[in-house]
Amino acid sequence: MFNGLWPAFDEAEVPIGSITNGVHGPSWIAREVVELARELGGDVDGDDTDELWPLVDRIDDKRLWELKRMLRSRLVEDARTRLAKSSAERGFARAELAWTETALDPDVLTIGFARRVPSYKRLTLMLRDPARLKRLLLDPDRPIQLVIAGKSHPADDGGKKLIQEMVRFADDPELRGRIVYLPNYDIAMAQPLYPGCDVWLNNPLRPYEACGTSGMKAALNGGLNLSILDGWWDEWFDGNNGWAIPSADGIDSVERRDDLEADALYDLIENEVAPRFYDVDADGVPTRWLEMVRHTLKSLGPKVLATRQVRDYVRELYTPAARTARTLNSDYAGARELSEWKQRVRSAWSGVRVEHVESAGVGDAAEVGATIDVHAFVALGELGVDDVEVQVVHGCAGPEDQLLDTATSVMDVSESYEDGRHRFDVSVPLDRSGAFGYTVRVVPRNAALASVSEMGLVAIPA
Repeated sequence: MFNGLWPAFDEAEVPIGSITNGVHGPSWIAREVVELARELGGDVDGDDTDELWPLVDRIDDKRLWELKRMLRSRLVEDARTRLAKSSAERGFARAELAWTETALDPDVLTIGFARRVPSYKRLTLMLRDPARLKRLLLDPDRPIQLVIAGKSHPADDGGKKLIQEMVRFADDPELRGRIVYLPNYDIAMAQPLYPGCDVWLNNPLRPYEACGTSGMKAALNGGLNLSILDGWWDEWFDGNNGWAIPSADGIDSVERRDDLEADALYDLIENEVAPRFYDVDADGVPTRWLEMVRHTLKSLGPKVLATRQVRDYVRELYTPAARTARTLNSDYAGARELSEWKQRVRSAWSGVRVEHVESAGVGDAAEVGATIDVHAFVALGELGVDDVEVQVVHGCAGPEDQLLDTATSVMDVSESYEDGRHRFDVSVPLDRSGAFGYTVRVVPRNAALASVSEMGLVAIPA
C-alpha cells in the first residue's frame, strides 16, 4: 500500500508495519470446549487460553466428533427458532411454518457465512450458478447446508439488494431446509453460529479484506476456513487448516472474475470439502476431517487471539517506541539533536554518490562456501562516514536481473580521501549456489531512526 512513498526500497523495508487483528477467546470459544479442556486438566480461566491448544491431541476422535455434532445440533435448534420467528414477522401464517421445525440437519456438512454486507464481501457470490449450488445443497450422498446471516448499513442500498437476493433464493420451498438466512445478526446469534459450523466461508474481492475476524472465531472452535487468500487468511493459511479459493487477480471484468471464483468455490466444495467430511470410518467418524480440525486448533488457536494481538503491539511497536522516546525526550536534547541531524542530512544528500563498485572472488555462478569481496568508492560531500551506512544488498539473480530473497551486509570504511571520498569494503560469504547478484547502496545512519528507510533517502550506483 505504501511502497510508492518509498520507491527506492523493497516492500519489506517500507517503515510502516502492521499488526493482525485478534478476537477475545473467552467470548467466542464454546463453553463446551472450555469445559472439556477443564476436564482434561487445562487451566483455561481468564483471558489466557494458551493451555487449551496442546490438549487437543488428548481428545480421541470419537469424543471430538461427538462434541462437534453437539455444537452443530445446538446451532440447528437455534436457527429453527429464529427462522420461525422471522418468517412469522414477514407475514407467513402459522400453518405455513411447519417446515421450520425440520429445517437444517445436525448430521449435514454445515457452512456458515455471517458478516456485514458491503458489496466487496460478495454475499451472493455463491449464487452465481444457482443450479449448481442447488445440486450441492440437495446432493443425495454428500449434501451441504448453508447458514447465512448479516446486516447492511442503513444507507447501503446495494448491500440491502444483496440480502434481498439471498432471501429470495432461500425462500425456494425445495431448498429452504438446506439454506437459511437469519436476520438481525447480533452477538447472541453469533455465539452458537461460529462453533456450530463445520466450515466458515469468506469470499471477499481481493485485496479489499482488512482482516476478516469472523473466520478467526470459527477457527477457535475447530471450524475450517474456506476463503479467498485475503486478510488474515492470506497470512496464516498453510494448506492443512482449510482451503484457499483461487482468486482471479488481474482480470478487469468484474463479472468474469466473479464467475471464475464462484466456479472455484463450487469445485472445492464438491471435490474436496464434502468428500473429506463424509469420508468416515467404521464408527462413522471422519478421521481425515478431524486431522484438519486438530491442526486448525493447534496452528490457528494461539494466533487468532486478541492476547496475541496485544503482545504484538507491545513487542513490535510500543516497546521500541517507548525506548526511543525515553532516549530522545528525557531532556528533549536528543529530540533536538535528531531533528537537526535529519535537516543536515537532507540538505547534504545531493552530494552523496556511489561512484564505482568492483568485486572479486566469484564469477556469474556462485558456489556454496565461496566469498565475494566487494569494494565501493563513495562520495559523501558534506557528510561524514558516521552519518551513513554503506550496504551490499545481495541475493539470487532473477530472470530479469532482479534480486530475489535478498540479504544485507554492512560495508566498513577502509580508506578516506581529502575530497570527501571514501572506500568501503566487505566480504560476503555465499550460502547458496546459482546465479548471484548484488548492488551497493548508501542510506542515512542514526541509532534513533526506526529503520534505514525512515527518511526515504538512498544513493545507488548511477
